[in-house]
Amino acid sequence: MTTPIIIILVICAIAIIGFSAYYFNGKQVIIRTLSKIPTKPASSLKTNELSKVSGKALHVEAPLIAPYSGRKCVFYQIDIQKKVSNGKSSHWKTIVSEEKFQDFFVDTNGDFVIIKPQDIPRNYICHLVKDKETSSGTFNDPTPKFVALLRRYNIEPETYFGFNKTLRYKEGIIEIGERITVAGIAKWKSLSEPLPEYPYSKIATLESEGKQKLIITDLPEVLPNRNRR
Repeated sequence: MTTPIIIILVICAIAIIGFSAYYFNGKQVIIRTLSKIPTKPASSLKTNELSKVSGKALHVEAPLIAPYSGRKCVFYQIDIQKKVSNGKSSHWKTIVSEEKFQDFFVDTNGDFVIIKPQDIPRNYICHLVKDKETSSGTFNDPTPKFVALLRRYNIEPETYFGFNKTLRYKEGIIEIGERITVAGIAKWKSLSEPLPEYPYSKIATLESEGKQKLIITDLPEVLPNRNRR
């Protein structure tokens, strides 16, 4: 096999690997899946039909507080990573990965859908935009706020010799009032107790069923009107 052919094959292999990594990553799978499901208002949902709604996230109970930004939310994902060196190369190692959520509403222009994610067994897939970041390093002192966060997770910001550790933090949340998209199997539930500002005896919910999991995201690409937040 000649050298030019080998080079072409190597380039093709790299291109295929790169395309596959992009095409099959979680974000792109969610975007493609949601693009095939029509968006409906809550009042138009049909029982047992795979459906998608977009609207404002609202809390059912006292909202969660995002660990770093302190924002009120119904769902958050955080990662703390440490830079690890191996000889001439280095990579980021995740040392904390935390995800917390609660039941929440999606308000579709005054019609409510209730969403109940659960962890055991996990009934959802989720992708949140990581919109808050901070970091520290040799010539980059961590802020007092970042130091407090690290110690909350029992992470010392400095090495034994007093140098800053190379660390980074990423946070994604579903903030109260943020426009999000959720897909799942539609059901209608009777309310045992009335909800404030909701005069109806039944409420729509989106659920997982069989292999179909709830899909939850705040990606702007899947909103019906991208300019609305």
